[in-house]
Amino acid sequence: MKPQSRQIKNSNQHQQLFRMSSVGLQVFLLLGWIIVGSILRLAKLAAKPPWNDEFATVVFSLGNSFRAVPIDQAIALDTLLQPLQPNSNAGVNDVIQHLMTESTHPPIYFVLMHLWMKLFSTDDELASFWVARSLSVIFGVAAIPAIFGLGYLAFRSLIVGQIAAAMMAVSPYGIYQAQEARHYTLAILLVIASLCCLVLAIRNLQRRERLPVWVVLLWVFINALGIAVHYFFFLSLCATALVLLSFWIEDFYNWIKHRNELQKVPYLQQRNSFTFTHWYRIYAVAISTVISNLVWIPVWQSIPDNQVTQWIFEENSFNLLESIPQFLAWIITMFALLPIEGVNVPVMLFFGAVLIGYVIWLLPLIIKGIQIQISYPPTRWENQALLRYFLAAIALVFTISFSFGADLTIAARYHFFYFPVVIVLLAAAVTICWDSNKVLEFLVSVGNLRQQTLVYSLKSKGKKVVILLFVMGFLGSITVLSNFAYQKPDRPDLLVPIIERVSQNSTLIATTHFTHEQVGEMMGLALEFKHYYPHQNSSPNFPLFFLAHSEQNSSSIKTLEKNILQLPKPLNLWLVNFFPTIEPTISGCLIDSEIRPKMNGYKYRLYHCL
Repeated sequence: MKPQSRQIKNSNQHQQLFRMSSVGLQVFLLLGWIIVGSILRLAKLAAKPPWNDEFATVVFSLGNSFRAVPIDQAIALDTLLQPLQPNSNAGVNDVIQHLMTESTHPPIYFVLMHLWMKLFSTDDELASFWVARSLSVIFGVAAIPAIFGLGYLAFRSLIVGQIAAAMMAVSPYGIYQAQEARHYTLAILLVIASLCCLVLAIRNLQRRERLPVWVVLLWVFINALGIAVHYFFFLSLCATALVLLSFWIEDFYNWIKHRNELQKVPYLQQRNSFTFTHWYRIYAVAISTVISNLVWIPVWQSIPDNQVTQWIFEENSFNLLESIPQFLAWIITMFALLPIEGVNVPVMLFFGAVLIGYVIWLLPLIIKGIQIQISYPPTRWENQALLRYFLAAIALVFTISFSFGADLTIAARYHFFYFPVVIVLLAAAVTICWDSNKVLEFLVSVGNLRQQTLVYSLKSKGKKVVILLFVMGFLGSITVLSNFAYQKPDRPDLLVPIIERVSQNSTLIATTHFTHEQVGEMMGLALEFKHYYPHQNSSPNFPLFFLAHSEQNSSSIKTLEKNILQLPKPLNLWLVNFFPTIEPTISGCLIDSEIRPKMNGYKYRLYHCL
């Protein structure tokens, strides 16, 4: 064998070994992020008390109904918790029927939860919230390799994919969503899948090629499934539509410009090859997605009039000065968070200042990184598509909030539809700090001095930017797990000990009943009492519960007074979230004068009935 041939053979072998080792390293790193993300999402999974939305998920998923709970009468703790009892006779049809008649959510996740709960539940015990939350954890962990795929697909960079996966693994917002027995992590996973299809579409449009049929079919399926998982997936569809519309307008402008140029040269007019045929399958995706969503229109029309959603339209009227800081706060928590809840004011201010300082330091680096990525031809269009999606999402949140008087910034969970884009854009921006060789080589070749200066300024920051981003995310995850941020909206774990301290007499806990939301709030207290006495099936310390159904302002008080007459005295009466008046006058009962601490989810007063 000639020396030259031997050298070529050895070189090929070295390249093959390097390629194999590189693939092995990428798989090893990705598995590492998956393990880290799994540990963080499973840690203390059942430590926080469930709140009313989680009760709704579990009750409907079991195929049970909240309407089985008696109202306008004193009931025992076990009676209140009966809807949490698994029913082996309940099936998927029961899940869908109760959900569609009592709530406003689409059924897919609840059906999946029903099948999941059946694997681990028995008829002789209450449903496990650890099991219920674990399904959300599974989808949350699946988002880690999914975001790696989106990062690699959009930016053709394994480094972007790995950084995105690492950020998703430790994202405080991701941990918060994964530890709720809700449908948001599955919706996030579908948003990532839809964004992958968007990236492929933009890539084909820039090549003036038609989208492959398999992508068309997959995209339509993802969009239809997304709406069937969470109606707010519609916001993702709207943002995607705005992105595609912006590219279509650019294409149309170029077509007009091209046609005008051809008119100046008559003999070239017949050679016009500028057409819109590459858009036809995008049109097919749009039309098919609209058709697949028509089935939900009657449901959507009833949502504003449903009592379950009245709090969005009445209590949280849009206020720009409050909404902008809230919106920015939710974005920041997607990649960084420090203790801000459950701590004293000086500690909260200190950590808040540190967090704001970190964001102020990081923001210019992100802006520069995105500017560089946009100027890099191999991925500029994909980067622009994701950036436009993010800007469209911002516009949608504030437009809908302003138009309907419903502040979407009031709850972090509603912002899931742009969460993956924040992670990927951040990963792409800081990748320049980690490895900028490819981008720098291109900029040098085209002589772009301004962009070279930006690259050198980021490169000088070094890999510490990426490492610090991971560390801040990890600290944020620990903050969430330690309950110093993203606390549950309802805190029965704080109220039950207060009730227990004055439980020498019989106890009645009463609330005003409008929807299953109030039943869930009372279930939270009942379940906490169960945990308070873990070794007893029944206890004289367990209170009675009363759900006073309210049609008029005074009806709930009259119903309560009538039932109190039938109960033994002395009686400790706790009014919890009793509306319309927090401290109504109750015949035969006196308000306790002691001032007690406030807490999330429960406004309460103690009465002594003699």
